Amino acid sequence: MTNTPETGTDSTAASARPKVSAWNIANVVTVIRLAMVPFFAACLFLPGSGWRAAALVVFMVASLTDLLDGELARRYGLITDFGKIADPIADKALIGAALISLSILGELPWWVTVVILGRELGVTALRFAVIRHGVIPASYGGKVKTVLQIAAIVSYVWPGVPDLIRWVVMGAAALVTVVTGLDYVIRAIKLRQVAKRARAI
Repeated sequence: MTNTPETGTDSTAASARPKVSAWNIANVVTVIRLAMVPFFAACLFLPGSGWRAAALVVFMVASLTDLLDGELARRYGLITDFGKIADPIADKALIGAALISLSILGELPWWVTVVILGRELGVTALRFAVIRHGVIPASYGGKVKTVLQIAAIVSYVWPGVPDLIRWVVMGAAALVTVVTGLDYVIRAIKLRQVAKRARAI
């Protein structure tokens, strides 16, 4: 039976669902990850093996918080539009700081940094361009891409890793980054088309 305004069933159900605050523990973890970015970059530029080790530790801890905030959001129902947007931004800030720093230090070719960051910035701009139609959540491919990028950066920050391993992992990360970027473009186009059809009804 279809509910009508007179029954009040739909409005009661809607009011029964608690509104999730944007300032929940999952989003706080995301903000903390963002705050760790400048500290990581500073450690990377300071001379000495001790600071290099510190940069590696900060980067790995910051990367692990990406898993933590996602798990907290799913387990406790803390998924918000703020989190869907802030989480990938924090990821891109961390990855971007690492790639740019490594390129400035002459340890990573600039073209790799340009390709990866070009995709990341493009997807971020795409998210905001279609946000009035809906939020594009992170895909499984996007998570694989993030893991590969983290592994590649760790191999460059960690002293003594063979160049062949670094290039193989970074190459895989760059390839998946480009492929998933094309996937986001397709999803954004579909989202916009669905929104247009909905407005036409």
